[in-house]
Amino acid sequence: MVPTVEWKDNKVRILDQAVLPGEVSFLECADYHCVAEAIRNLNVRGAPAIGVTAALGIALGARQYTQATLDGFPMHMDTVFEVLAATRPTAVNLFWAVDRMKKALAAVPLANLQDVQERLLDEALAILEEDVRVNQTLGKYGAAIIHDGDSILTHCNAGALATAGYGTALGVVRAAWEEGKNLRVFADETRPVLQGARLTAWELEQDGIPVTLITDNMAGALMQKKRVQCCVVGADRIAANGDVANKIGTYSVAVLAKAHGIPFYVAAPLSTIDLKTRNGDGIPIEERDSSEVRQVHGSRLIAPSGVSVWNPAFDVTPADLIAGIITERGILSPHELRSTASS
Repeated sequence: MVPTVEWKDNKVRILDQAVLPGEVSFLECADYHCVAEAIRNLNVRGAPAIGVTAALGIALGARQYTQATLDGFPMHMDTVFEVLAATRPTAVNLFWAVDRMKKALAAVPLANLQDVQERLLDEALAILEEDVRVNQTLGKYGAAIIHDGDSILTHCNAGALATAGYGTALGVVRAAWEEGKNLRVFADETRPVLQGARLTAWELEQDGIPVTLITDNMAGALMQKKRVQCCVVGADRIAANGDVANKIGTYSVAVLAKAHGIPFYVAAPLSTIDLKTRNGDGIPIEERDSSEVRQVHGSRLIAPSGVSVWNPAFDVTPADLIAGIITERGILSPHELRSTASS
């Protein structure tokens, strides 16, 4: 799999997901503003990938400081942190990564600029490497829910493209596939930005894992015909009570799964759990530009140009609809999150 994001030649190199699957191209970001724009414009997306990319953007921002003395460095870094933290409001991994980079900066003496810059880069690369290891671990735990011959429904993209590598929901699928289990993935297209059609289907085909694409409004019929044995999705933020914010349409899948007696799982690293937010009502939901709904992938108009549009990027699935949350510490029930994430 092509790296989602990496540090290369003192730049942040980002696989441009806005043009997949038709084109495989990269953004070469030489300054932190470019990184921020890439996050904001969905060139890179997925909560874990956003966190990793922001961390690398902060390391890049530290290298942009060019003053003769370090007097202005703290103020410069405050601006870097602020710009990157303001890119996407819902994905809590972004704020987790920013906070971790702040702690790394605070822990190093502000005496030698090069030492500080290297320390921040080391921390960002550690976040990247840890993300891959965490995804592989949670994938192994999650593989236990998939039986030979199962079909799994997923929504949006929670694969290697949404992380630093391997994936969360698709990490579960990958781990089961690597164990030799015969399986098939049904991928919701995921309107309006079509991450399921453009990214999940592409990613699974690249790995040779059987995948069937469906439109979002076909999920209920698929379940009614008993062609799905479980649902696995990712998450952008998980509240302390187990409520989960994920791509818009996830709640509908969870309700349908409950009605048909199909287990609905969420796969996410512990860094996605936000213990400061008591329940889903406190999760900020990003609303995006109306053009995403009026047009298909930024091209052909499919609705009247002046029609009113409501375009929330995420919805919240209540904890009581979730069979389990797959993490790097095992499969947890929603009520176990607080004790596990805080330990």
